[in-house]
Amino acid sequence: MIRSVRLLLLGVTGLLLLVVALANRAPVTIRFLSDDLAALTGFSWSAEVPLFLVIFAGIVAGVLIGFVWEWLREARIRGTATTKAREVVRLERELAALRAETSGPKDEVLALLELPKGR
Repeated sequence: MIRSVRLLLLGVTGLLLLVVALANRAPVTIRFLSDDLAALTGFSWSAEVPLFLVIFAGIVAGVLIGFVWEWLREARIRGTATTKAREVVRLERELAALRAETSGPKDEVLALLELPKGR
């Protein structure tokens, strides 16, 4: 059920992107620098691409910037989680060692019977 909903959503999204691409096929000029700065620096780079490529590139760039931003923002949280996970492992090892030390008989009579014979 969920798989079919996911495929339906993917198909609708693909169809929507195709409609946007077909509606925005007109070429646009993309310039690296404005005309004044290009004249000042002597460097003028420009390219003519369809408008839908500019739209899709803007969407992809925004998503990538958002992912990187969140990854950097959550670095402190991941570091704290790693530290806490190491502490949990250390404490579990310590607890296992303490349980192994005190795993002798709980009954006083059995404890007396298990005393070394030298006593």
